[in-house]
Amino acid sequence: MIKTIFRNILLVGISVLIICGLLFFALQFTGSRNDMRNALQKEAAYAEQGLMMNGTAFFDDLHLVGRITWIDAAGEILYDHIGEDPSGKAENSTPASSNQSEYPEVQTALKEGAGSAVRNSDLVGLTAMYYAMRCDDGTILRISRPLPSVMDVFMNVSPVLWVLVIVLIISAVLAFRAARKIVRPINEIDLDHPEMISYPELQPLIEKIQEQKMTIQEETMQREQMRREFTANISHELKTPITSISGMAQLMAQGIVPQEKMKEFSEDIYQESIRTISLIDDIIALSKLDEEAVGPTQEDIDLYQLSEDVVSSLEQKAKEKEVTIQLSGDHAHVSGISQLLTEMITNLCDNAIKYNQPGGRVDVTISSSEEATRLSVADTGIGIAKEYQDRVFERFFRVDKNSSSDVGGTGLGLSIVKHGAKFHNANVELESEPGEGTTITLVFPVKEKTEE
Repeated sequence: MIKTIFRNILLVGISVLIICGLLFFALQFTGSRNDMRNALQKEAAYAEQGLMMNGTAFFDDLHLVGRITWIDAAGEILYDHIGEDPSGKAENSTPASSNQSEYPEVQTALKEGAGSAVRNSDLVGLTAMYYAMRCDDGTILRISRPLPSVMDVFMNVSPVLWVLVIVLIISAVLAFRAARKIVRPINEIDLDHPEMISYPELQPLIEKIQEQKMTIQEETMQREQMRREFTANISHELKTPITSISGMAQLMAQGIVPQEKMKEFSEDIYQESIRTISLIDDIIALSKLDEEAVGPTQEDIDLYQLSEDVVSSLEQKAKEKEVTIQLSGDHAHVSGISQLLTEMITNLCDNAIKYNQPGGRVDVTISSSEEATRLSVADTGIGIAKEYQDRVFERFFRVDKNSSSDVGGTGLGLSIVKHGAKFHNANVELESEPGEGTTITLVFPVKEKTEE
């Protein structure tokens, strides 16, 4: 921050100095021309008096810097005297043109009595200022002098430029000190005691920082609480099947299990192993969703085709539960990951079958409009009470924990649905009435059409 403030202050100072320098140089350049014109005007008046009193002999003793020309009313040169240029070299005394009435300063002098012009000299080859004055006898007396070049003016104001350089150095030192003085109170702000600040203007910023700090602390505490609950739930959920597997395997190893019960024990061990594997798979899936590291790139997916495959794979399970599952609607496309969407739809349909009534139905419906694409899974099952509807998407949450072992599952299905929907920028809507059934709808944003 010190560097930024220092740089900005210094840039302002440099800009001001440059502007002032340019203005001073322009004024000096313009002033030098005005001074020269006034000097030529006085010299012309003095030369006129000498000419009227002594004739052209008056000019012979003058040491002029420039040129003096006496011209009659017709523009013919009566007398032309060229002195020395600023470098001290004598100039050529031969006039470039005998008729001078074509020059603007002479024309203005003939009409108005006096005239001036800045133009390139025919003899000297430099830019010069000309001043012409009409005498009482109608003749024109013209005096010229080479103008100082830009470099000459620059050399004249060079002391001022050195002063500007010194001022610039002083400005840099002061800018650095000012930047440090401005930043020091900001760096010394104690966020634990925000009331002790040097700049009242920073109070809104401090309050915003305090709010964010409290929000971060609350989120950290919530995450820590969720982590502890998640760890405890995982430990409990994993311990139950592993304990069962360990106990049954020990009984079998000790030969306590009768031969006719061996098959039953083996099937129980297998089921508990499948339950453990499913739990681990769900935990891995949730971890990937939390880290947004689900893997494959999103692609165009037909929700109807995907749902048809899921419904087909669950038909046998629905038949065993005496539940009818069917798919309806239209083909609708979304952008997503096929494996994740399949798992989401499977979890919704699996829950709809598990928590249904014998003879019940599960309806999977796909619909699409200009606003959104919707996938609904409706069942005629036991339903969810109002007080639990906001919690069913929590990890390991079960409405009836006592019947969880009978129903099966890992308790992570709807949590995967929620996080998967978030990954696909979709919303989850839930409608349920106890004893009447539940409808869960995934609302996907409309897939943008690619221009060909």
